[in-house]
Amino acid sequence: MTEKYKKVAYYPGCALEGSGHAYDRSTRAVGKNLGLELVEVENWNCCGAMEVKNIDPKLQTYLSSRVMSIASAEMGFDTVMAPCNGCYHNLKKAEYDLTSDSESVEVTARLSEKAGHATYEAGDIETIHALDWIKDTIGEDGIQARIKKSLSGLKIANYYGCMYTRPRHIFPEKDQGEGSESTSQPHFMDDILRAAGAEIVEYPLKTACCGGAHTLSDSDTSTKLVLNLLETADACGADVIATECPTCHSGLEMHQVRAETNFDRKTGAKILYFTQLLGLALGISPRKLGIHENVSDSLGFLKEKGLA
Repeated sequence: MTEKYKKVAYYPGCALEGSGHAYDRSTRAVGKNLGLELVEVENWNCCGAMEVKNIDPKLQTYLSSRVMSIASAEMGFDTVMAPCNGCYHNLKKAEYDLTSDSESVEVTARLSEKAGHATYEAGDIETIHALDWIKDTIGEDGIQARIKKSLSGLKIANYYGCMYTRPRHIFPEKDQGEGSESTSQPHFMDDILRAAGAEIVEYPLKTACCGGAHTLSDSDTSTKLVLNLLETADACGADVIATECPTCHSGLEMHQVRAETNFDRKTGAKILYFTQLLGLALGISPRKLGIHENVSDSLGFLKEKGLA
């Protein structure tokens, strides 16, 4: 385990202030319980998400670099933690672009000067995901030692989504052998929740796309992609699908409802953030974890399991 991530710059991103607020709430609650300190990046901006990246990828690189510049040059951190897959992905992509694309370097320098802040230099800061943050600072043994309510009897399918692992070249720290995360078979969420007592089911679609980028332009396609994820989880015997991305989480919840109302296809798995599940195991109340904010109503189910 490492001391390095015990105090990190925290970049919640736009989604965690809106539809993914329960993820923000549960991440902060779990961090506090585990003795980990999050210091929110001052005056942060959108990472460029999907919209800016599709129109002007150089501008997206700058937007992400500004977040890293503030965390590094103005706040003095060497690590920024982004729980959202989109934010995490975009900051990692910006880091890669600024080491391999001279035009991105030039655009970022020009816009940074115009905006009046230090130009981010590749390598000044490390971007990690919430999974790295917990896995590398607390680890399985540390989690087991802190469990108040075991997740024993809970069958969980862990859903990582596609942006956590793709494209591989922007994640040089992965696929480095024992102890590192895998891009083809990610396992950090499996490790964390198994340590909390859960039964992790084999879930072959753990990195399949949920269609989040198509939700507004082609809802039916998104619903069909999500329905595939949901029905597969049911077929694998999962009680719960655990998520670690606000876009994926919202998509699974909303399209679970839409699949039933528009396509008459009902599925049973509850949708919960991995931080909510870990928080329950640590003895944190459902309200402090924002479980009441979820669209997927799981409180009755969790009470039956003795977790709420």
